[in-house]
Amino acid sequence: MARRRHQEEHVNHERWLVSYADFITLLFAFFVVMYSISSINEGKYKVISEALIGVFTDSDRALKPIPIGEERPKTVTPAKPLVKDSEQVDAGVAGASDPLKSIADDISAAFGDLIQSNQMTVRGNELWVEIELNSSLLFGSGDAMPSDIAFNIIDKVAAILKPFDNPIHVEGFTDDQPIRTAQYPTNWELSSARSASIVRMLAMQGVNPGRLASVGYGEFQPVANNATAEGRARNRRVVLVVSRNLDVRRSLTGTGTANAQPDAALKRAGTQTAPTPVKSPVRESAVNSPSPALTR
Repeated sequence: MARRRHQEEHVNHERWLVSYADFITLLFAFFVVMYSISSINEGKYKVISEALIGVFTDSDRALKPIPIGEERPKTVTPAKPLVKDSEQVDAGVAGASDPLKSIADDISAAFGDLIQSNQMTVRGNELWVEIELNSSLLFGSGDAMPSDIAFNIIDKVAAILKPFDNPIHVEGFTDDQPIRTAQYPTNWELSSARSASIVRMLAMQGVNPGRLASVGYGEFQPVANNATAEGRARNRRVVLVVSRNLDVRRSLTGTGTANAQPDAALKRAGTQTAPTPVKSPVRESAVNSPSPALTR
């Protein structure tokens, strides 16, 4: 009896197509997910772009040592008469040629729409001018990264402030709602980071960095009741303060403009221009233990 011949199985040479199709499907899904979660923040892009341009084009930035107090902001000569014999000063910002009045007028003219919508407030006296902005215009909730609108606003403000030599400091304020993130453990860090962001933007737009300073007051200098949403929104603010001279700025940062009043003593200090420092090489001992003259 003849034996039945074993039939050979057909070899499938196209099995690799199954694995290849699975791979292509997963790869396509990966790129779809990456595209859906990706977004370009023009504000972050501009910060990085400006930083890179400065590094590769400004030779002084890499060669010049970091100043440790040997340079002080320039001041301007106050308009006369600022203080009369009776130590009474005319109300409001000083005369028409006064830099503070020029700054206040230019800001009011450039941002009339924001002022009318109560998102910006400009106020001043003979010693300083305050430019108050609602934080929602400049930053996202719980963040200190400037928005695209913030760049447009600060660019215009910097163009107005750049021709003058008055000292400037930026104050950051928050509401009393606690924040506990890895980057901002408390409102102190958030308010300080926001004011520092504005200072850096002003410097990027050509304002002399020697004129600038930043300070964060957190939640502790409210101008409205934190019990309401409207009050909390008013307390979340950033204030750019243009001072007549360095002594006025020091007095303001000690108390905050929300609590400062141009009393007679502060007015007398405001009439004095800051002394011109004598430039000398920075010694190592001065860096390790700064003298009062170098402390800001």
